[in-house]
Amino acid sequence: MNWQDKKVLITGAGGFIGSRLTERLVELGARVRAAVRYNSRNDWGLLELLPAEIKASLEISPGDITDPFWTARLVAGCEIIFHLAALIAIPYSYVAPAQFVAVNCTGTLNLLEAARRAAVECFVHTSTSETYGTAQYTPIDEKHPLRGQSPYAASKIGADKLAESYYLSFGLPVATLRPFNTFGPGQSARAVIPTIICQGLDSEEIRLGLLTPRRDFLFVQDTVAGFIKMAESPAAMGEVINIGSGIGVSIGEVAQRITDLLGGGKKVVQDEVRFRPPDSEVMELLCDNRKARTLLDWQPQVSLEQGLQATISFIREHRERYKPGTYNI
Repeated sequence: MNWQDKKVLITGAGGFIGSRLTERLVELGARVRAAVRYNSRNDWGLLELLPAEIKASLEISPGDITDPFWTARLVAGCEIIFHLAALIAIPYSYVAPAQFVAVNCTGTLNLLEAARRAAVECFVHTSTSETYGTAQYTPIDEKHPLRGQSPYAASKIGADKLAESYYLSFGLPVATLRPFNTFGPGQSARAVIPTIICQGLDSEEIRLGLLTPRRDFLFVQDTVAGFIKMAESPAAMGEVINIGSGIGVSIGEVAQRITDLLGGGKKVVQDEVRFRPPDSEVMELLCDNRKARTLLDWQPQVSLEQGLQATISFIREHRERYKPGTYNI
């Protein structure tokens, strides 16, 4: 696809992945409308950290995807939509499940309907590996059963099925990308890798939840490449496609790798406050990425260690963005 002057909408543009996708599409020549959640501070999230020339080229649209009138105006005139706006923090979903349904389900419905009415060329919807729950077999392919082990996962399953329904019912060209555990510079301490790093830079003790769950970590640059490949592939329409490294590592193992990169000597402690409810904990996620390799000609380029080094460097340079003494749900 020639991205030059393509009219692209990115929801969740102020977030971790959304801001990096925004930056890359501007570099490719797209005309990007960046949707960010409204706040009275006029804070654009991680878009604030982008180079000035990138920010100057953006059309920033603050609002809330739970408002169908705003989403209709948001979509108008756009050719391609990347839908990343979501509530994503699993511990917070135990506290405020209705918000997760409102944003992740109703918000997605609003956007799908607006896209249908606007007859967009392509709608890339964002899923999550959490929709699989604890692996019933590994590696996890796209035929693996879905299981809502948290209100967050349940809300994303609902959103994914709404996207599927709009493809099957109305012929909307929707493709669903299902990333595994994305990490990298800019990610908040809500996620485990920044949590480990910012605590390790601040003290000799690192407090975590269970250390035994296994995850498939994918560097944000590779996730962004997956989004772009998805939009460029007509064969992806109507499909759900996993992207992940295909390599599993336990939380304890990744904590050890990070502490080694920080110079060692750190004590890792399991903190029960950070545990998920027992039946809600997802014990293993390991991606089968063969469909992405075949259908999208996509494959990961950045190793876990390279990504950890880049993330450590970012957090060292932006210590003011993190509160290592606070459990960020």
